[in-house]
Amino acid sequence: MGKTSLITGVNGHLGNNLLRYLLDKGETVIGTVRNMNDKSPFKGLNFTPVYADLNNKESLLKVLYGVDTLYQVAAVFKQWTINSEKDIYDSNMNGTRNIIEAAAESGVKKIVYVSSIAAMGRNKFPISPDHFNDEKENVYYRSKIDSEKLAWELAEKFKLNMVVVCPSAMIGPHCTYLTPSHNILKMVLNKEVFTDSQFYINWVNVKDVAEGCFRAAQDGVPGQRYGLGTKKAIGITEVVKLAQKRYPELNIKTPPKMPRWMLHASAASMELISKITRTEPMLLKSQVRMYFQVRQDMDISKSERHLGYKPTEPDIAIQNALKYLYENKHIK
Repeated sequence: MGKTSLITGVNGHLGNNLLRYLLDKGETVIGTVRNMNDKSPFKGLNFTPVYADLNNKESLLKVLYGVDTLYQVAAVFKQWTINSEKDIYDSNMNGTRNIIEAAAESGVKKIVYVSSIAAMGRNKFPISPDHFNDEKENVYYRSKIDSEKLAWELAEKFKLNMVVVCPSAMIGPHCTYLTPSHNILKMVLNKEVFTDSQFYINWVNVKDVAEGCFRAAQDGVPGQRYGLGTKKAIGITEVVKLAQKRYPELNIKTPPKMPRWMLHASAASMELISKITRTEPMLLKSQVRMYFQVRQDMDISKSERHLGYKPTEPDIAIQNALKYLYENKHIK
């Protein structure tokens, strides 16, 4: 009997690209979703998802029986909700506990746990997978840091064969709903970026991350973390210039730089307004503190050595993602 892989959140951006990659490899794949009614992510594929919910351990035990490799991809990717602690932090922590415990009980042979650049250390640059971030204020970052640490604790407790991958800001095709990373590019195309925040983001082609996950399952060393980003971060002005070059007819203007104090004041105002309107603020104070003039360059040397990881250059990845958004009519 052939080996079987299971991907959680197979309707999400990375999950869907990983599904397509594994199917192209001829792998036997199970993929979980919470909404069985939405078939659009699987259009044209000879594939039917199964139901499971990370908050429901019994549903996970049902789908993990007979699985050899688990790709734990599903997670909450939001910076803010009305009840951020419950919706983001608690959800990512509970989901991690349930899936790792269920994998242990089901006898899964290998786990590729998808963490995030958010959990990678900032004590030196470039960002390295050999250190953990110590961010406390931003609830999404804290959820990724603590949930990965919990995964490692459980893996050690149950003696599981686990590797962790930490993707950066994923962009590219098969995005069933626009992620926060894509929304920045969409704003550029729609001429909605009025100031240069001087944020430098580590953009990566989602297809490269999908391949990196597969290679981590094949060649990753148990107990290791792998950064799946690019060596160089790209600033907002550089993104605007790439969009200007590709779509001159859109007449996108280069935004002026905004100083840190003004960004912080704007974020504080947005957070205050969000408490009244109960809508997500465009900018958080914690984001200004973490991102302003801080280049998110990544040390991917271990991924290159162990996994043969060779990501697309970030400027090419951005141009391809802009094209994807443009052609799929994500502009006004």
